[in-house]
Amino acid sequence: MESSGIQLQRIASFAVDHTKLKKGMYTSRIDGDVVTYDIRMKLPNGGDYLSCGALHTFEHLFATYARSSAYRDGVIYVGPMGCRTGFYLLVRGLTPQQAIDLVRESFAFIASFEGEIPGSREEECGNCREHDLSGARAVAQEMCEVLRNWTPEDLNYTR
Repeated sequence: MESSGIQLQRIASFAVDHTKLKKGMYTSRIDGDVVTYDIRMKLPNGGDYLSCGALHTFEHLFATYARSSAYRDGVIYVGPMGCRTGFYLLVRGLTPQQAIDLVRESFAFIASFEGEIPGSREEECGNCREHDLSGARAVAQEMCEVLRNWTPEDLNYTR
């Protein structure tokens, strides 16, 4: 593929067969000491995606919890996938089990969260009116069940 004079490479996440991908947590890539996890919360191309409001609220709660947790020094980035089927978590210095534990703890926190969404005030957020706490809580609860017995061996896309 060529565009604007550069040779475009096929990125790793596009090489994963999305017709076979199930809900779960996977090691997407390892770049030096940074590990990117693919947290797949909806089936790709399944017609059911994270609503914008739930995705937005989930992002605020997931990022806030992860960056406040015992693993905070290893958290580089928490962010949604553009396809609205999940999130990416980038970490450094965490074992695969610690990354799983962080995600489980974060999702349990989101599933039971009540109160004001962190960072959701107009002066803090670029889209403060589009939040859906009940939607975020429902997705988190579902994912708590999916990840209940997840192990480092399950992090492989081909499981």
